[in-house]
Amino acid sequence: MALKLTDLKTNVHNDWCPGCGDFGILNAVQMALAEMNVEPSNVVIVSGIGCSGKMPHYIKTYGVHTLHGRLLPFASGIKIANPNLEVVCVGGDGDGMGIGAGHFVNSGRRNLDMAYIVHDNGVYGLTKGQASPTLKLGMKTKSLPKPNINQAVNPLLLAIASGYTFVARGYAYDVRHLKELIKKAINHKGFAFLDVLQPCPTYNDILTKEYWAGEDNLDPSGKPVPRVYKLEETGYDGVVHENTEEEIERKVAQAVLKSFEFGDRTPIGVFYQNEFTPTYEERLNSRMPTYRTYPPAMQRIARDDGTPLAKVQKLLDELSLT
Repeated sequence: MALKLTDLKTNVHNDWCPGCGDFGILNAVQMALAEMNVEPSNVVIVSGIGCSGKMPHYIKTYGVHTLHGRLLPFASGIKIANPNLEVVCVGGDGDGMGIGAGHFVNSGRRNLDMAYIVHDNGVYGLTKGQASPTLKLGMKTKSLPKPNINQAVNPLLLAIASGYTFVARGYAYDVRHLKELIKKAINHKGFAFLDVLQPCPTYNDILTKEYWAGEDNLDPSGKPVPRVYKLEETGYDGVVHENTEEEIERKVAQAVLKSFEFGDRTPIGVFYQNEFTPTYEERLNSRMPTYRTYPPAMQRIARDDGTPLAKVQKLLDELSLT
């Protein structure tokens, strides 16, 4: 039976500010899962701390609201324990590129088959608008007493360097385009990273909805020129079609160059995709051939009467002798 969008929406009161870009991301995730007809009981939404951390509360799937910067270790454990689950990670730019940066890098190296959606607004919205790691050097949002003194992290570049095999950027107010990117990220074989430009109307008064719409960026006729453009409409192709070093290096190089475009010409779409890299689950299965058919979550730990199947008496006997 086809899944309806209403099947994924909850009646929980939403706590986000009016006009927040998180609403667009939430709608895109719900629409993507509904169109993919993914069984809600087979999906786990994992979040960290911040405004984006509420996402699992608003989607009728399994959800885990974890610790600041630690959503990727939680998600990795869930996916390794049961590789049959669709695991979707959602977090903020501060959560992922700040305290969670180490986990971000090492998760890319593993290439687990899951998706990570980052709400990127340049500020710590939940804690009153401090500069996040993605805010550009010299920018002064309204909560900052002085312009940002730190260089910004380029999340797309960091993802490519860390080994993510799908790297893309979306825009929260282009919900239909974002929905398609989320579907591609979830369907991708490997770890997919999706950075989403997410205006924060409360604390970031620079990278606003009006800014991205180009309301102050007029052409000679006085017509607004949007600052975001779609890569696919320019003929750009970030997909690796042949598993050769030459093509992989070429596609990585062009994605790296595109990742630096930001401002009046900001690309959205798929920057890089390579499905030839083995996933972490495939690597585990090569060492333990029963892993995919008998993963940890599927293993019985007790009999029907509740008595444990694990035999630890030998260990207890050894401990009693020390």
